[in-house]
Amino acid sequence: MAGGNWSTTDMPVLPGFYMAFKAAATAAVQAGTRGVVALPVRAHWGPVKQVTEIASESGAIEAFSELGEGGATAYTALRLALLGGASKVLAYRLSDGTDAAATAILKDTTATPVNVLKLTARYTGERGNAFKATVQENASDSSKKDLKLYEGATLLRTFTFAGDAIQAAVDAVNGDAANKWVTAEKLGEGNGVLASVIGAALDGGSSGIGGIDNADYQEAFAAFETQAFDAFALDGESEASLQASVLSWVSRIRSEGLGVIAVLGGSSGDDQAADAVAKATARSALFNSEGIVSVGVGAKEGDAVYSSAQLSAYVAGLIAGQSLSESTTYASAPFQDVSRRWTRSEQEQAVAGGVFLHVHDGRQVKALRGVNSLVSPGQGQSAAWKKIRTIRVLDAINSDLRRTAEDSYVGKVNNTEEGRLALIGACKQYLQSLAQSGVIEATGFDVYEDKSIAAEADQVFLKWEAKLTDVVEQIFGTFTVQ
Repeated sequence: MAGGNWSTTDMPVLPGFYMAFKAAATAAVQAGTRGVVALPVRAHWGPVKQVTEIASESGAIEAFSELGEGGATAYTALRLALLGGASKVLAYRLSDGTDAAATAILKDTTATPVNVLKLTARYTGERGNAFKATVQENASDSSKKDLKLYEGATLLRTFTFAGDAIQAAVDAVNGDAANKWVTAEKLGEGNGVLASVIGAALDGGSSGIGGIDNADYQEAFAAFETQAFDAFALDGESEASLQASVLSWVSRIRSEGLGVIAVLGGSSGDDQAADAVAKATARSALFNSEGIVSVGVGAKEGDAVYSSAQLSAYVAGLIAGQSLSESTTYASAPFQDVSRRWTRSEQEQAVAGGVFLHVHDGRQVKALRGVNSLVSPGQGQSAAWKKIRTIRVLDAINSDLRRTAEDSYVGKVNNTEEGRLALIGACKQYLQSLAQSGVIEATGFDVYEDKSIAAEADQVFLKWEAKLTDVVEQIFGTFTVQ
């Protein structure tokens, strides 16, 4: 269903729900699911060029493995997003097109051995090169054989099959529902006896990481557009042209009604440079968007030091995972320290320059102020648009109302006085739920038909009035000494 922004000078063609937010308007219907982050990742294992749902750290390991060397980013990025509070991560494994699956060929027992069985890693990637296969007689039943699959010295699975039949071995491997690592293929019958072997290595696995470029990330963007998610981050990438592509993409999909906030950051070198403040504020100024959060500093966790670009996954999880009544301002973080401690004046520059910063207050690491990269509000915007919480609320309202309109009103309700009153009543009920949750002020909100615009027979124009609440971010007091 179509949706997004509208104006009287550029009326949409497709049917759908269209919302224009201005500095004194808001609206929606029934709350949807929040907390979903989208992440393109590089990995040595897992489904390639498709979206995979990850809901836990163990799920990330199972889907993409824990391998982090050789340019792989999946485990770290997914773990940080979940650590931030995301309820679910949509991961898309990138590839430059050269990824390949590791294989091993097993033979029969003839004097000139014949290839009879091929093992292939279930996914492409270098992880498969660590697999080894052993074929030997079953220890408790000499009429059976075992095909044991190892990863290094770790036994992954034992496949037991009857007799020496090649097909029986293939069926044992492919018929095991718990087998997540390899598939088997019969290449020929040979003499019908699968030869015993110790540690036959799979090889030829390639991850397709080395040549990943901007175009590969844009394929991920296109895949994510078919999904529902709240926040987006790159997998530690800070390259300027790629971030410009993210800005362009997010600006477009936001204008089309997909309320997504992207979180971007800089390299470790930029984070800790002498002019780190200038670099971070300059990056935010280039974005200057309510849909982009610009992270200015990295963090330390144990022996790991994350760049601000890597930390963007954590911030995306934090933003997506909070309720609409919460704020990222002063949200505590599970890190031991930041990669660079900014001074008081530098922190003030960060807030004024649209930089999202973590600080160490002497006791703990916490987010400074929940701002996005919007430095200069555009037409119809106010200073409130600089706050992450404001944008999340507006996005959520738009998403909720659009979904309900599509499901229950567009194409289903007659455009009569009765039909319009039903739509308005549902919208008011939703605003009431927001007021009860403390997201908007409890009094003064309203929804009514806007008759100042001439509507066609299939059009309804509504006016929404609501005042967003905010969290306490500054407390001022005067202490009088007698």
